[in-house]
Amino acid sequence: MSLILLGMRIAVASVFLKSGLLKINSWEFAIKLFEEEYKVPLLDPVWAARLAVINELTFPVLLIVGLATRLATLPLLGMIAVIQTFVYPQAWTDHLLWGSILILLLSRGPGALSLDHLIEERIAAGQRMRA
Repeated sequence: MSLILLGMRIAVASVFLKSGLLKINSWEFAIKLFEEEYKVPLLDPVWAARLAVINELTFPVLLIVGLATRLATLPLLGMIAVIQTFVYPQAWTDHLLWGSILILLLSRGPGALSLDHLIEERIAAGQRMRA
């Protein structure tokens, strides 16, 4: 199961990470997308682009290494909800797949091949030594 969870972490993280890197590499185009195509309500396009890039370049990295995995799924699930609702409602099959992977990671955790697991083991070992 740990290999499956690792594969899922990498797969879903790569989608968001690639998107964030594309935005950073072509910032003017990214802002144009938020102004003309994405049109996220209640957010200035520049701020929406900044928030998207921060989410897409931060939380996927945490997923890949398995650090704060459960917490890292939440902003990405939020992004999926916004994209599904306001931007690309016709892309529900992609969003369903990404959301399902993130919900699995949220509920099951990152598996043994993660920094979260190593940290838990160290904490448990320290508690056993004190007992």
